[in-house]
Order: sequence, then C-alpha cells, then structure tokens
Amino acid sequence: MTEVPVPKDAVPAADDLVVLKDVNKHFGALHVLQDINLSIGRGEVVVVIGPSGSGKSTLCRAVNRLETIDSGLITIDGKPLPQEGKELARLRADVGMVFQSFNLFAHKTVLENVTLGQVKVRKAGKKAAEERARSLLDRVGVGSQADKYPAQLSGGQQQRVAIARALAMEPKVMLFDEPTSALDPEMINEVLEVMQQLARDGMTMVVVTHEMGFARSAANRVVFMADGRIVEQATPDQFFSNPRSDRAKDFLSKILHH
Repeated sequence: MTEVPVPKDAVPAADDLVVLKDVNKHFGALHVLQDINLSIGRGEVVVVIGPSGSGKSTLCRAVNRLETIDSGLITIDGKPLPQEGKELARLRADVGMVFQSFNLFAHKTVLENVTLGQVKVRKAGKKAAEERARSLLDRVGVGSQADKYPAQLSGGQQQRVAIARALAMEPKVMLFDEPTSALDPEMINEVLEVMQQLARDGMTMVVVTHEMGFARSAANRVVFMADGRIVEQATPDQFFSNPRSDRAKDFLSKILHH
C-alpha cells in the first residue's frame, strides 16, 4: 500500500501533540487498525471519516487507551501512553473524550458531573471546581440546567454537558467519537455549534463523525479511513472537491447527494 502524501499546510510537524506510529490492532482475526501513521498538531482539528467498520472509532479509542494496541507507538505531547494506574488516569484527564452515548452519571446532577473529575483527578478545591463547571456549562449553553439530573435533559443538552465535563479537566486534546450519531436531527446542530466554537478557540480535536458539513467547515484536515487503513488525508477543500482514491470517491458519491 503506497503512503499517501500529506498536504504540507496540514501538518505542523515540529509541534505534534498526538502521534501514532505503525499502530496495529486486531479483534480476533479482524485486523481493525493496519499500520496507522498519523500526527496531529497542536491546535489542529482533524476529522476522521469513512464507511462503517473502517476502524475510525477504534483509532479514536486507542488514543486514550480505551483500546489497547497490539503493536506500534502512540505518544501524547511527547510521552508514550502509560499502561495503567495513576499515570493512565492522568493521561485520560489530558485527553478529553466525548462518546456517542453521553456516559453521564445518572444519579449526580449536571453540576456534580462536571465537578467530579476536577476534584478527584485534578485535585481542585470544590468551590473552584464548581465555578469552573458553571462557566463551562454557560459556555456550552446549558448553564440553567446545572441542578438537574441527566435524565431531565434532552439528548443534545446531555451531550453538551458531556463536552463541558471533558473540558473541565483542561485537556490538551479532545476526542469525539461520533458525538451526534445518537441524537435526533434537531439536536445535532446545537452540539456541532459547540464543537465549531471549540475549534475556533484553538482546541486540538480529533473528531470521528458522519457530519460532512462539520468536516468541511471546522476541519483543518480530513483523514479518510477504509478497511483499517488511512487511505488518504487532505484539507477539506481538496478532499471534498477532488478525492484521490477510488475508495474515497465511492464513499463521497454515496453520502453527498448531488
């Protein structure tokens, strides 16, 4: 498989925050990540797209070690991923993650959900943690919901709380694994808007999504995966107007209704 050249303007090589080198992962006989090489620069927004089963979510989950890899190396800010224990907890605080399902604690209020990690992992004082939580809830547009429980919120609101919770840890990078796929259509935009704003504010982001509008408008780089490999990567303009591989052309022709 030939290496696809990466557009020069898409990779700030000296300041890579997340680096995957020759990463492989199997689930049984299935080779879900095949020799993945990918660098994500500080402040870069990388959107990972591709057909179902292409390895996108596994790639995302490998970056904060929710999935272990079989071979290769992943570094965050120059340090290899730790194996387990306190170091791993600290890494997970540096790498915010937002999933399809909101994964909020049902028995805790919205405010408690956003405060908990700051106190437990970051060792913040309760008062400071609550102040930060309230300001982040305001930032994602759910400040008035602070004393409610997750079940009292819409899916879009819950996902925005999940984003605030990840941001509360002051992560170096945010991973989004199909954050809108479980939402009703009218709620998708309210979550994407928060993500757009984060991108504008310079947050380093890796986003696995089916939302091509977001990929076009917010990404610095689009990474297209198929069958466990990175098939091509390019700026959004290049990728959507002139994909180089047949796989990408085929994928785009199915999802972009001309």
